[in-house]
Amino acid sequence: MGRALSARKVATLVGDFPRSPAYLGLADGLRVLIGDGRIGLGVRLPSERELTQALDVSRTTVTRAYETLRDQGYAESRRGAGTFTRVPGGLSRAHDRSLLPASAGRDAIDLNCAAPSAPPGVSEAFQRAAEHLPAYLSGPAYFPMGEPGLQTRIAASYEARGLPTTPDQIMVTSGALSGAAIVAQAFAGAGLRALVESPTYPNATQAMTHAGARLVPFALDPHGWDLDAFEATVRQTAPRLAYLVPDFHNPTGHLMPDAQRERLAAILAAGRVVPVVDEAHQALALEPGLAEAMPAPFALFSKSAITLGSASKAYWGGLRLGWIRASSEMMPRLMRARISLDLGSPVMEQLALSELFDRAAEVLTANRERLRTNRDALVAAVRENLPSWDFLIPKGGLALWCELPQPVATATSALAEQLGVVVAPGPVFAVEGGLNRFLRIPWTAEPEALIEATRRLAAAWEQVNAAPDHTSTAKRSRVLIA
Repeated sequence: MGRALSARKVATLVGDFPRSPAYLGLADGLRVLIGDGRIGLGVRLPSERELTQALDVSRTTVTRAYETLRDQGYAESRRGAGTFTRVPGGLSRAHDRSLLPASAGRDAIDLNCAAPSAPPGVSEAFQRAAEHLPAYLSGPAYFPMGEPGLQTRIAASYEARGLPTTPDQIMVTSGALSGAAIVAQAFAGAGLRALVESPTYPNATQAMTHAGARLVPFALDPHGWDLDAFEATVRQTAPRLAYLVPDFHNPTGHLMPDAQRERLAAILAAGRVVPVVDEAHQALALEPGLAEAMPAPFALFSKSAITLGSASKAYWGGLRLGWIRASSEMMPRLMRARISLDLGSPVMEQLALSELFDRAAEVLTANRERLRTNRDALVAAVRENLPSWDFLIPKGGLALWCELPQPVATATSALAEQLGVVVAPGPVFAVEGGLNRFLRIPWTAEPEALIEATRRLAAAWEQVNAAPDHTSTAKRSRVLIA
């Protein structure tokens, strides 16, 4: 079977794409087709001449569409062979030990993934879950909305935070990213605009672009959200969705106060924008007493808000569970989108997460304590080994967002890989490029590993400063899962 696609087939797949301007409509249509797999990866696209004839458009339209795809990372040119499909980051989606860069070596410290190991209590939760599992074996146990007991516990956790919630407002998903993909499938139609912070969590925005959304970036200030600028962006661009991370923002660590949440919700309501609020880090308040004094859930200020939750950060990534909280009126639409992607999450893991919710106070307290210890060790190590790097100490979350004196984060991270530490440079989190002065360092490893990681980063930083030819500002292709 060939790896080339005919012009006629592409014309059939792309259909009646928007023509204002035509090149952008064609590029958006092709990107969606590549993103959702209807056009495979590594497939040769038709020549510009062939596609021009099949679509009855100008040669310039096809040429600029292909250029746009290449700029966005969805196509690449091979000399003498043509234009081939790809996706940003390549075929792999995540760094695991088996997926670390070869240059990093066997003793590499992987700080690319901002997710901690399992805290105490997870193993016991699985053991207790196994005792309850036989009761589910007599049925199919798909539970596309979620295992009812877990739905009830998640709803109760929102009630405890002052947000009235019923179990039918909860959909259990295979992680927060799965939740983002479901929301994108349900609400982000082809060409519709989605407002996203920049920097932001790249996997969620990629889910939106794969669903066809056009991203509208909103730059975060070093100290948080400029709501006057945010309001102007909403008025000027008329987005349909807004993806927000108000609780220990990934990657900056910012925490949005109540007053800003209330005003931001009002801005979005006036613009008829649906907020998609990622609370993956919400439970990770590390300052003493902050867990009991966190800002109110964003959905308390916005009836239309769709909230994404996650077990990966608060408990363990291996659970692969998250959830969506939305109004009961939205749930049928989300359900239709969900069953086009999967039919439910594993029952065993849902039973284990129910057990963890029952012991949440104990498990989360222990998790916060070890993460606070890790954070403080990392802060001290960066100050000692990289004194010229600037950062704010987040009150929670999982990472430091470091600003370098020069825009060489990409080069620094590349050299750090060769020295055995893997970190993500700022451009990975940028919606439209830039942020090469920044680098994210999670505190998810043990203190000893974090201290050694900063020593290796310091060695890489010294090499970059000593060799001007290393100061490339190109955006490196990164595989990132958190």
